[in-house]
Amino acid sequence: MDENSGSAYRVTADELRQFVERFENLEIEKRSIADQQKEVMAEAKGRGYDTKILRKIVVLRRRDLQDLAEEEAVLSMYKSALGM
Repeated sequence: MDENSGSAYRVTADELRQFVERFENLEIEKRSIADQQKEVMAEAKGRGYDTKILRKIVVLRRRDLQDLAEEEAVLSMYKSALGM
């Protein structure tokens, strides 16, 4: 191996290490955020809120309003057809 390929390998290894470390740090942050989300839901539950419904609300708020309206219209139609 010549001198240039050895230095290129070191640069690549350093860059690779940086990517891995950045990813690991993000994993740590993600776990921390998940823990904070659990704390929020525990607090809401302690105040009497239904956390299952709260989680559904969060999912619904992410959705496009038009898609949600169409889905609710179809659901309503199906429920009506079934006498619900």
